[in-house]
Amino acid sequence: MKKLLLLLFAPLLILSACSKKDATPVDPAKQAAADETAIKAYIAADTSIHATRDPSGLYYQILKQGTGAHPKATSNVTVNYTGKLLNGSVFQTSSINNTPLQGLIPGWIIGIPYTNVGGRILLIIPSGLGYGPYPPDSTIPPNSVLVFTIDLIGFQ
Repeated sequence: MKKLLLLLFAPLLILSACSKKDATPVDPAKQAAADETAIKAYIAADTSIHATRDPSGLYYQILKQGTGAHPKATSNVTVNYTGKLLNGSVFQTSSINNTPLQGLIPGWIIGIPYTNVGGRILLIIPSGLGYGPYPPDSTIPPNSVLVFTIDLIGFQ
């Protein structure tokens, strides 16, 4: 019986393991243009968003000004955050504690230094600065624009 179950599930495991690696990435320039269009439409639809575009393509808005210094890309950060997709579905609400900013997605590395301790920032991250065609799990579709609300608790 165990061998039969193994034979039935082995192909499924192999296919699921290969699916991420075998995904065909979209042309980065076309994806960046599609992301830019989607982000502009998202911002236009929500009159409370007054985001600034960073040269990288990241959009950010300081929602609450904190006090003190700004972290650097080389800092370890402690934050509370909520991540969602452009359709409004939340894929994660969590905290990270004393984590190297360099180990996080590029959108965070670029965006978090715009705020300071006690501040809250909105990041609208094009897929190329997020997870691109290879998201970490099935809650985030490939090539998704990500929207994060981040509270910077502290940094070292």
